[in-house]
Amino acid sequence: MSSEHHEDAVQGRSAKRLIFAAGGGLALVALGALALESRWVPGWISGRAPAPEMAQSDYFQPPSDAEIPDSPFGEAVKRGRDIFMNTSTNAGEYVGNGLACANCHLDGGRQPMSAPMWAAWTRYPMYRAKNDQINTMEDRVMGCFTFSMNAQHSVAGGPPPHGSDIYRDLESYFYWLATGAPTNVPMDGNGFGKVAKTDLGYSPERGAEVFAANCAVCHSADGQGQTDANGRIVFPPLWGPNSYNWGAGMARVDTAAAFIKNNMPLSQPGKLSDQEAWDVAAYIDSHERPKDARQGDMTIEETRQRFHDGDEIYYGQVLNGVLLGTGTPDPERPVGAPELPIGPTPLE
Repeated sequence: MSSEHHEDAVQGRSAKRLIFAAGGGLALVALGALALESRWVPGWISGRAPAPEMAQSDYFQPPSDAEIPDSPFGEAVKRGRDIFMNTSTNAGEYVGNGLACANCHLDGGRQPMSAPMWAAWTRYPMYRAKNDQINTMEDRVMGCFTFSMNAQHSVAGGPPPHGSDIYRDLESYFYWLATGAPTNVPMDGNGFGKVAKTDLGYSPERGAEVFAANCAVCHSADGQGQTDANGRIVFPPLWGPNSYNWGAGMARVDTAAAFIKNNMPLSQPGKLSDQEAWDVAAYIDSHERPKDARQGDMTIEETRQRFHDGDEIYYGQVLNGVLLGTGTPDPERPVGAPELPIGPTPLE
């Protein structure tokens, strides 16, 4: 590891210790934002930049950015990487909540147990029960725009159309990350992993305590995350109108528990017990969020039976007297659309 990367890592650990020691909701948010803007927290922590070169591990090692070829294909790889890292900036007309691919697929899609793209690329085309058909990688990414990035509230009103250059560039990036990986072979570190069920089951009430102690420092006490000085999401919202919708895989408690267990907290992945991972996932996914993009004219119960029956999900359940799945209010204008002028405008 270079001295620069080592210094960044040391500064990041120091910033985290400072934030944790401060205590208090507003103080945590303010210090977290200060740490990010002062570059005490390395860019890879927030998904805004790839991680520094790490020690060799037992997992597949994708090529480094320095190995991107100087060619037209290399330019496509770079464009795909930039879309992946800052989706709302580089494909913003199709993003309805400000999130980016890198918010879930950490370290630019490289990190094992964070659904790394080098492992995903080699498995497609494949059958997916979610839509009961064979999916290409383009189909799969279209689903990410639809559910995780809530494209229904975007300027375009939906995901990029089939054949878009956005898919070509993203797929070029995935293909390049998978350089040397075996095709159609399950690879260690793929997906988010699994978390064994516990005798206690899961509880949003217990999860609220886990969240306050481990997650609020980055995602804020209200779960709405943090943005940088330019308004870009750094730590993503976990529920509410700017989070993933009810159709996203992360809305399922078991999926969220696995992601959290293997990747969170960012500064200490693996810190939480299985029980804590289940409980905090239940707490996060027991909040309202944008409605399932597939609902259309169906009722919540019809949507639950068709798309969520048997899932570990709170969709369609009544919790604390509230039916979940109604969705958060639609935005007054599409996310990312320019603000309307205030007051009268000059006559043409």
